[in-house]
Amino acid sequence: FGAWNVHASLLPRWRGAAPIQRAIEAGDAETGVCLMQMEKGLDTGPVLLQETTPIALEDTGGSLHDRLAELGASTLREGLRRLQASNAPLPSTPQDHALAHYAHKLDKAEARLDWQRPAVELARRVRAFTPWPVAEATLDGERLRIHRAVAITAQGEPGAIIGASRDGIDVACGEGALRLLTVQRDGGKALAAADYLNARPQLRR
Repeated sequence: FGAWNVHASLLPRWRGAAPIQRAIEAGDAETGVCLMQMEKGLDTGPVLLQETTPIALEDTGGSLHDRLAELGASTLREGLRRLQASNAPLPSTPQDHALAHYAHKLDKAEARLDWQRPAVELARRVRAFTPWPVAEATLDGERLRIHRAVAITAQGEPGAIIGASRDGIDVACGEGALRLLTVQRDGGKALAAADYLNARPQLRR
């Protein structure tokens, strides 16, 4: 019956090494798993079974990974059940190669946030890169890793701190602003923005 693979995307979208993170980063509304027949190409084989799941606004690369792992296991189990019942190859659907997107392997250099980019884009990247490689940026001369952040409506010079309170640290972006909620100093542990500001009160706005 050949070889099968469980792939964590809705093929042909996001073939390759990092389909979970790329789906979040791109702002996809849903993703899922495909049970596919393996062939020579990378994730190009026909799809035997597919299950979908929505991508919630609070999903991170870690939480979506765990949910897709469970969904992948149940999809594989169903495929094996059908194979055992029929003792024949499962019906398959060829992929439309014209619709293929490639999910490049994550690179730590990508974790560096560019404040010239829109805030909604950076917020998705923070979510996608949690728990690895974790987004990072320089804030008032200090390098921080950013574990949680949301986009807000505000304006200012990209990279400038335009607000800092118990609600979070607001950094202006090319479009909108990014509110940092959980940050980590070099050598430290992840802290709520309010706790970080206790150590750097001069940042309060």
